[in-house]
Amino acid sequence: MNVAQHIPAARRVDYEVIRELVEPGSRILDVGCGDGALMTMLQEWHGVRASGIELSQKGVNDAVARGLSVVQGDADTDLDAYPDNAFDYVILSQTLQATRDPKRVLENLLRIGERSIVSFPNFGYWRLRLQLLVHGQMPRTGLLPDPWWSTSNIHFCTIRDFVALCDDMDVDLLRSIALNTSGQRIPLNAPWWFWNLFGEQAVFLLHR
Repeated sequence: MNVAQHIPAARRVDYEVIRELVEPGSRILDVGCGDGALMTMLQEWHGVRASGIELSQKGVNDAVARGLSVVQGDADTDLDAYPDNAFDYVILSQTLQATRDPKRVLENLLRIGERSIVSFPNFGYWRLRLQLLVHGQMPRTGLLPDPWWSTSNIHFCTIRDFVALCDDMDVDLLRSIALNTSGQRIPLNAPWWFWNLFGEQAVFLLHR
């Protein structure tokens, strides 16, 4: 199971949102960091002290080649070794759905970091619902490009599912941002059902 679900760079509008949520000079851990593109951006914009963990050897090699501090590891098992409150932010971008135990991973994120940032594709998005309804097959989009039999995603969720999990875990949603297929933000005053239907992806800033 590949922890990092890598989305083409042109689609990573969540990176811009994450950049806005991170304070300059922060200590960050990027879980499932891929080739380190997000870490590099945060270093250049905010001067963060960045570390990363990535399962794939290629991702680790590419990130290290950028001069980044990245170790090879699995979010499902290796986060247990990190001490409490070791970072200001722990980031999990487009990776939660590829973990075996999302709740445990989320608990570790909130334990390791003062705050956590999580982004993920919304499986409740209307285009996905329509594809499943019309074609009767697992949907595919720019954010979810792989067929069901070769995807690393194993735990799809909707925005409402994620919010319900946070409620169950007594997690504070400090910021909640939903993005449509054009990368535009859905109004904050829109109800959750509207976000769930028209948000292609979401970004949450969390605290416990």
